[in-house]
Amino acid sequence: MTLPSAKGLSRLGPRGTFGLALLDVAIDNPRIVGLAADLAVTAGMERFRHALPNRFFNVGIAEQNMIGLASGMADDGWIPFAATFANFAAMRSCEFVRHHLGYMQQNVKLVGIGAGFAMGQFGTTHYSLEDVGSLRSVPNLTIVSPADCIEVTEAVAALAAQDGPAYLRLSGVPSMPQVDQTGTEFTIGKARILMRGTDVTFIATGSMVARAVESAVQLRGLGLSAGVVNMHTIKPLDSYSIAAATAESSCIVTVEEHSIIGGLGSAVAEALSGLFQTTPLLRLGIQDRFPRVGSYQYVLTQCGLDVPGICQQTLEFMRRGELR
Repeated sequence: MTLPSAKGLSRLGPRGTFGLALLDVAIDNPRIVGLAADLAVTAGMERFRHALPNRFFNVGIAEQNMIGLASGMADDGWIPFAATFANFAAMRSCEFVRHHLGYMQQNVKLVGIGAGFAMGQFGTTHYSLEDVGSLRSVPNLTIVSPADCIEVTEAVAALAAQDGPAYLRLSGVPSMPQVDQTGTEFTIGKARILMRGTDVTFIATGSMVARAVESAVQLRGLGLSAGVVNMHTIKPLDSYSIAAATAESSCIVTVEEHSIIGGLGSAVAEALSGLFQTTPLLRLGIQDRFPRVGSYQYVLTQCGLDVPGICQQTLEFMRRGELR
């Protein structure tokens, strides 16, 4: 099959793009199978189900069982992509993921759809703000969080080709902004450097990369030198790019649609703790609370994760540093 243009994929959003990308790689690789926890349509896998009915399995609302089934299929030589809502994938199934994917190292690709606030009015029961924090400590598990729909296709292809367990985190909603990543390549475990800055560097992941780029542009308009790193792989973390950013910039700001506890910000802080320098770090994300439920944009704004909020918090942080 031929994937739509970048603009077409953006309109579909990360879930619809995932389904198309999975079908695309599955046509060329007969070992790829798809599993869903009663979410074929929601996960964008309806075309896959119709095109390859003998390679699609709906396990029903039984996420833990889906992990076990996928593990058994992987043990038999298949490459399972198992999709459900991110909060159910990471937390309801956490012990199963630890045992089958981490400990047994089965070649299962767990796909967390609707991560962050993507489920909007469905509310806190469907928000996934702790998934990276829950899974990052599981040994042997790769964690990838694409910045836009083109990167979703790149991540699916790369994970299908890489042996070993992985968690693909799909944040963002339909009409997801496209990020200009011209001149960079997608490689698991290696960040994409989108802009370089000497005053501040944003290290962002998933849906927040586009907002970090826009924030950097606005800060440049104020005369600041702002850079952006797309940290699409949260584990293994690209510590080299973090070290390079700290050498170039006066401060680092991490941006994620996830709790500031246990996610990208925590991972970067851990990396910085091993470096012999004192570059200030600001972690932007969801504070240690459950936000008020609302539309996707409403909740992002509430949490200071829209462009004005990111710029304001960054400027305030930099001013505090100047006053010391």
